[in-house]
Amino acid sequence: MMTATPLSERCAAVLERAEHACFGISPFNGYFSPPRLRELVEWGLNRFERVDFFVPDAPSAFTLEALGYAPEKAAWKARRQGQYTRNKIVTALGSLGVDGGAGRVLGWAELAGNQAFRDLHEGLLRRYAEDAGLRAVCREAAAWVLGGKLPGGSVPDEGQVERAVRYFLAELPLFLDTPSIVGAGTSVFCYHRPPEVLRRLYAGELGWRPAVGQGFAVVVPAG
Repeated sequence: MMTATPLSERCAAVLERAEHACFGISPFNGYFSPPRLRELVEWGLNRFERVDFFVPDAPSAFTLEALGYAPEKAAWKARRQGQYTRNKIVTALGSLGVDGGAGRVLGWAELAGNQAFRDLHEGLLRRYAEDAGLRAVCREAAAWVLGGKLPGGSVPDEGQVERAVRYFLAELPLFLDTPSIVGAGTSVFCYHRPPEVLRRLYAGELGWRPAVGQGFAVVVPAG
């Protein structure tokens, strides 16, 4: 049903081990329809020993703020859509006879209580403030996300990028070291359309690298 293309030889080795997969499920992305989610869930359960689903629910508010929503409205919309996305995942798991509880969904509530994630996230926030190279890469990714949401091909301004970058910084720990967060030896992050900066990250072209056991695969419907 699905094809998985690793971003590097190291990613290919992690994918081959099939120990753990973390699927990124974006709350405001129509790609993740109920049928598509069921396909992803079924493929993941058949392919990997363990599967979790990352839903950047609360951090989505940063993108909404960058698009012009007031902070309170943005937080409310992010919570509502995040819960809707979580329910779709649980429904997909249930349709395959799998319990959707027990940490299957990694939303902000679960991650905020995870010491490994907190350490990674706090370290990235500090480095973002100090490291011009990391700051440029993160802002590039944030601008790419916003560019797909602004009307008429508009280019986001500096203020919008600085608001939206907090979304990417909230995701980045999962791209760098999911194994430490979920307690696995290896883990492959699965998504259908990664930004170019992640391709460069896994190709070793940036000044910082993912953990040894971290992989990334572009997962899309076969054919």
